[in-house]
Amino acid sequence: MTTSEKHPRSSAEAVHEEILLPLEHGDLHVRQDGPRGAPVLLLLHGSATTSTSWNALVPLLADDHRVVRVDLPGHGRSAEPVRGYDTSGLGQTLGAALDRLGIGRATVVGHSSGGYAATALAERRPDLVSALVLINTGPGPHAYIAPETAAFDPARWPPADEQIRHFASSGFRAGFEVPQDLVDELRESRIQAVTAAMRASLAYLGERPLPERLAALGKPLQVIFGDRDRRWRPTSAADYRAVPGAVVTMLPGSGHTPILEEPSRTAALILAFARSHPQRAADAT
Repeated sequence: MTTSEKHPRSSAEAVHEEILLPLEHGDLHVRQDGPRGAPVLLLLHGSATTSTSWNALVPLLADDHRVVRVDLPGHGRSAEPVRGYDTSGLGQTLGAALDRLGIGRATVVGHSSGGYAATALAERRPDLVSALVLINTGPGPHAYIAPETAAFDPARWPPADEQIRHFASSGFRAGFEVPQDLVDELRESRIQAVTAAMRASLAYLGERPLPERLAALGKPLQVIFGDRDRRWRPTSAADYRAVPGAVVTMLPGSGHTPILEEPSRTAALILAFARSHPQRAADAT
């Protein structure tokens, strides 16, 4: 395990750290913030982005939580997965990463397709997951409403900024300006990895709808959904009420990406839910 950056915060235990975690099926880039002995929040990003998509939320979460973010395989600084893109296999990879980090239990938060990775982790390693938070994660293929966009030609990658903005625009409420850092990040992405991961997510969802998977798991569940989502039908959030005890909250005025559009409101909901489902002390060390 190698450390690329480490900056102490307000206490001796509170750090910002970036590491490249050696794993059997490909190294995983990990960012950690907050006190090491605090309860753990594992944040999993969605398609066509990286762990930096959580940057606005982390300062709001890290005062009393150990916030762990990963670049999913093939994204950001993480290596391509040796065994290919498979969401169920991704759950196993994430479990191995938590083992290597010495994390025995976490509240797992997934945005968009990151919610499928979170669910797969809970399926493969239920011992590691205390609760789940899904943010604008589509419950089934029937709920997908994003407009058709021209596919990017890998041979002509990267596209111009305006093409990227057009591609990414449905990820936000109408009128929200796509952040330049997201445009820059997508331009630098490995397009083959992005498309392969998207196909894997759709295959996972097509095998079994998410509410059915989650009901079988029996984990505490919070669903946060922007009511102006332009990728997944906002009313489909009600599908998650089929999961016993699920808390479903709509965010008025937010689109598909409240972690960037409404970070304060989103963080408040995550923190309140995490505190209502505390991790055992032995699991947070």
